[in-house]
Amino acid sequence: MGFYGDRIVPRLVDVVCGMRTNNPQRERACAGLHGRVVEVGFGSGLNVPFYPQAVRSISAVEPADLGWKMAGKRLAKATVPVERAGLDGQSLPFPDDSFDSALSTWTMCTIPDIATALAEVRRVLVPGGTLHFVEHGLAPDRGVQVWQHRLNPIEKAVAGGCHLDRDIRGLLENAGFEIRDIDVFYADGVPKVFGALSLGVAVSA
Repeated sequence: MGFYGDRIVPRLVDVVCGMRTNNPQRERACAGLHGRVVEVGFGSGLNVPFYPQAVRSISAVEPADLGWKMAGKRLAKATVPVERAGLDGQSLPFPDDSFDSALSTWTMCTIPDIATALAEVRRVLVPGGTLHFVEHGLAPDRGVQVWQHRLNPIEKAVAGGCHLDRDIRGLLENAGFEIRDIDVFYADGVPKVFGALSLGVAVSA
């Protein structure tokens, strides 16, 4: 990834995604997680404080060594076992039907081949397993979408491949997930082009 991708982007993500205003969304996304959980895009462990008691273990998929290192203090306070168990969401190193739940927070925007990654998540979930998510992506309003498309090349260059305009619901449905619950809204205090959020739960049939 080079110096910028290896050393700068993980810090940038930690700061931007670690804003306290994101905590209510993280708490909502983590609610209902249970049993064995795979978290794709673990980053610096920002979700650790929000894991419910029903979670037995977390298998963390995180490509950035610096991100994992930065998670150290949060991991020390974790109430459930967390292990770094994979580096690439597009190729999960687990057998079929390994997990009860999956978690993705502000991750689907960045994975290069998101369709393959979602197929992998579905593969490793048990039938009826749930994918809990909060993601920024394509806005519900056409006027905002136009600016998202215009700014997307800049966003990708600055933010480590992050896309502003991915259709989260469409991606999940195309991957074979059934949407159980989804809330599409704009985050408070964030420009709409960056703050269009999709938060919910999808089921692996």
